[in-house]
Amino acid sequence: MSQDLFSYQGEQKLKRNAPLAERMRPQTLDDFVGQSAILAEGRLLRRAIAADRVGNLLLHGPPGVGKTTLARIIAVNTRSYFISLNAVLSGVKELRYEVDAAKKRLERNGLRTILFIDEVHRFNSAQQDALLPWVENGIITLIGATTENPYFEVNKALVSRSRLFRLQPLEPKALHKLIERVLRDCEHGYGDRNVIITAAAASHLVDVANGDARSLLNAIELAVESTSIDGQGCINIDLVIAEESIQERAILYDKQGEAHFDTISAFIKSLRGSDPDAALFWLARMVEAGENPRYIFRRMLIAASEDIGLADPQAIVVVEACAAAFERIGLPEGLYPLAQAALYLAATDKSNSVLGFFKAQSVVRAAQRQEVPSHLRDSHRDQDIYGDGVGYRYPHSFKGHWVTQQYLPEELQGEMFWNPSEEGWEGKRRLLMLDRRAAQFAAVVEMAQDNPLLISTGPEIPQLNRWLQRQLNQAGNRLQELVERLWSGVVWNRHDRVLVIGRSLLWAVTPLRATPEGGVSVLAGSQNDLSRLSAQLNLLDPIHRPILMHESSKSLNKLPVDYQFEWIGGRINSQDLAGEKIEELWEVISKRCVPEAGLRLLLSYPVKGPAQSLLDELLSIELETIEMDLLKDIINLEKHFLLASRQDTLFLNKLKNLGWELEKDEWEESVKLKINEELENRWLSDKSKYCNLLIKNLSNDHLLVIKKLLKTGLNKDINQNIRHQIIFGKLKN
Repeated sequence: MSQDLFSYQGEQKLKRNAPLAERMRPQTLDDFVGQSAILAEGRLLRRAIAADRVGNLLLHGPPGVGKTTLARIIAVNTRSYFISLNAVLSGVKELRYEVDAAKKRLERNGLRTILFIDEVHRFNSAQQDALLPWVENGIITLIGATTENPYFEVNKALVSRSRLFRLQPLEPKALHKLIERVLRDCEHGYGDRNVIITAAAASHLVDVANGDARSLLNAIELAVESTSIDGQGCINIDLVIAEESIQERAILYDKQGEAHFDTISAFIKSLRGSDPDAALFWLARMVEAGENPRYIFRRMLIAASEDIGLADPQAIVVVEACAAAFERIGLPEGLYPLAQAALYLAATDKSNSVLGFFKAQSVVRAAQRQEVPSHLRDSHRDQDIYGDGVGYRYPHSFKGHWVTQQYLPEELQGEMFWNPSEEGWEGKRRLLMLDRRAAQFAAVVEMAQDNPLLISTGPEIPQLNRWLQRQLNQAGNRLQELVERLWSGVVWNRHDRVLVIGRSLLWAVTPLRATPEGGVSVLAGSQNDLSRLSAQLNLLDPIHRPILMHESSKSLNKLPVDYQFEWIGGRINSQDLAGEKIEELWEVISKRCVPEAGLRLLLSYPVKGPAQSLLDELLSIELETIEMDLLKDIINLEKHFLLASRQDTLFLNKLKNLGWELEKDEWEESVKLKINEELENRWLSDKSKYCNLLIKNLSNDHLLVIKKLLKTGLNKDINQNIRHQIIFGKLKN
């Protein structure tokens, strides 16, 4: 009995002499400060502790945030036998001893065992592997605490069998609460002494502690124990004493773990985001923590290609030069070129167009056949036998050292891997590259949409689709300007419902972003458009996909009765306005709109046809009288067709009759086309509506005149003039 009394007294003496951080360690969840994200009422971990069903846990986070304390609270609340080991002081021998004891307890008494391992990341790979079978068969329940990221430092098998909870640095509010508790607690803190900590001192201690409760409590203990009592019996802790007690903010940084990867990630993202101030901050953090500058230079070399690339080809040269200078100078002066490289990368133009290589790589892996085209093969070996190299056109023999020629395998014609940005060095060459790309293919997708003469009447051709995709990339800025002009001036509400009309999702992008709580519906003009839009929708997150409907009144009538639109918008071409059902469709659309609903429609029409465009650009060509007469016949036919295809006046009158108050903004645009064989095939193929129009109304001689003009003007530019109208207004009440 006396021995127990002496033991108890000894324990109490040890506890009284323990550091303040140990004495103030919370014993219950109600006393636990901070970590509300995982321990607030109703949270999973709190419910599991209360129900004594915690299972295998890995608690990770920076020092002084409560990992060990939380494990001890679990020990108090569990009906299991609780064992605590420190990975620094224990090995496989100690583990086996505790596991054997756990087996006996389970067999004899049915008592489960919880094994808490502090600093679990200090176990080597073999020691962690030794834990796995005992955790897996349920003999022990593991709770591990670590300052490292478990994904980097803990056996993956253990991670997969455990719940991970990340403890964050304590908020200033929680740290101030700790200070108040220390000054109030008579048994464990300094409530039995008259300690006064000024507001400035408390704020300094909290700030420098940087979320670490242990660091804060150690500083308070040092301040109180080293400060004399004044004449009034008080211990006054002012700012000067606080600064002496906690002089330097601890920088959390582990060169192999989470802080290492998080900090370099923040640094690279700051460079990518062109924020030199943030880049210098994260750079300084790494340097202060002892990061190897050579590693930082390696990451900057990657960024110079990945995030800057051809927008500034000198970026990689500057970083390499700064790295070489660092090697010659060393520390500390080597920090100058280190900072110089970081500032250069942060401040210069950005482009990630070099990532096109990985797209090309994926195509190489996926393509079944990748034969080198015959005209590109080595002509020195098999020219006479197989014709290798025949047909190759030597670019230096042509003006500008360039000639229209295909360089990709036939089955990959039209693929685009490099999409240059508008920034810096590549931005200055972008238009030239895009012009050359355009010259290698048959037609312009916008011309196909804007000009009813150039619409194919047959099924879509894969090669044409690839070309269209290339042209869409080329015309990206032009299309973006049209989109911005269409929706300019619209004041969106997050809950607005929008009906978009068009052949692609391009016109729906702005309302999709602006009305996340409302909704966007898209009307497809044809079955082909419906299929194409369905494929595009698959690329979007299901939650944010618009409703896709075929352009008919039946589709709209299937919507709920109270489903009404605040905005109607999109692009309508002349062919969309033809037909008897257009009035019925817009009558249903108008009934589906709220009062004062807004309207934004883009209508586009060609100003002249192919023959007129050719004649305007090739005035110097001498034609025989009969050929000129034939050309005039074609131009008159084009004018008649284009005039007949315009339905805008009739369409606008229909809208006005349905109650729409309308205004109009008009302008003309010129789209440049290169005359080449592909353009001829686009205009005069059997599937072309233009070719069918000439054959049906004129003669073969007329076709020959067009072909002669195309051949004569080979590699020259012609302009396709397009008139755009934006119809905007609102629906009357």
